[in-house]
Amino acid sequence: MRKQRWFSRFAKSTARLSGRPLAFNLAVLTIAAWLISGPLFGFSDTWQLVINTATTIITFLMVFLIQNTQNRDTEAIQVKLDELIRATKGAHNALLDLEELEEHELDRFRQRYQLMAEQARAALSAGEADTETPEPSADGG
Repeated sequence: MRKQRWFSRFAKSTARLSGRPLAFNLAVLTIAAWLISGPLFGFSDTWQLVINTATTIITFLMVFLIQNTQNRDTEAIQVKLDELIRATKGAHNALLDLEELEEHELDRFRQRYQLMAEQARAALSAGEADTETPEPSADGG
């Protein structure tokens, strides 16, 4: 458990830092230094291999760190959405935890909501309300 907390903190801070302008500027400076050093090394295969190897390793490791952060953020959003559904009167609790369903089950839900959206748009075009909630009026009624 302790190692997992350490990794989560590390991944989160690394993802946060790597998305800042300073990280981008450091990467640009590194590439510039590499390019400038080209003539010193005669643009050799080793000179090219250094940058290729470094960027490959950094990219490989960053994929896992950023994916870890993305997974946690997505889970937190899903929990928040589930709580909003659960706490909203009239909401369908069957919509809780949809992200765990198989694709064909999600497609059935999506089709139902697409039909409801089409009907609501048709109602709006006909001058009708698209919700069961009355519009607020200026006279408070």
